[in-house]
Amino acid sequence: MTTTDVAARTERAATPRARGRAHRADDLAIAGLVPLSTCDWPGRLVATAFLQGCPWRCTYCHNPGLIDPRTPGVVRWDEVRDLLARRAGLLDGVVFSGGEPTRQPALVDAAREVRERGFGVGLHTSGAYPRRLAAVLPLVDWVGLDIKAPAHLYRAITRAGGATTSADAAFACLRLALDTGVDLQVRTTVDPTVLGPADVERLSRELAALGVREHVLQEVRPDGTTQEYREALAAAQG
Repeated sequence: MTTTDVAARTERAATPRARGRAHRADDLAIAGLVPLSTCDWPGRLVATAFLQGCPWRCTYCHNPGLIDPRTPGVVRWDEVRDLLARRAGLLDGVVFSGGEPTRQPALVDAAREVRERGFGVGLHTSGAYPRRLAAVLPLVDWVGLDIKAPAHLYRAITRAGGATTSADAAFACLRLALDTGVDLQVRTTVDPTVLGPADVERLSRELAALGVREHVLQEVRPDGTTQEYREALAAAQG
């Protein structure tokens, strides 16, 4: 079984399918909306929609309130529509972030609507759902993809699935993004409780060999993380 096959099987198990109806933008569970951001899409002025739900429990997650997929959204898609109508000519686009935005099938319709209104579409993703990413990629102009670690250390950060399940999904998504040629930034939040300098160097070499041109290292932020993680981080930075 190939890496892509494993990731696809895991995705099917993790995301129950709703049958018999189309997934519309109005179905999105939106946890928050930032009407103007200068940092979520490099060089662009955007609105950022944070979508509810994530299958992983990353060590350094600073917004755990977005993890539970059962939590309903608090922002209606109509509010995004209204914002875009008011900001036509002022905003460059909309970034869908999370949580993990590709968890929600309605993302495809939302991205299509944003493009039809003349705005660019950006996407922040951890690469948890390769099939869902493949469905939305034709509608996306820029992707910020988290690659969290070398494959053998992935579970230590995501705390989900088997030894390599989350890594399989993430690297399958990386391959998809590279193959489509979408404007891509790969980001790694360096968690010193898991990653040492040699691990980061190894990952950077692996990504370059795969064809990644932009790999950004991000410093972990303790804000919003658990007390347990803050203590582990302080010990690691000691």
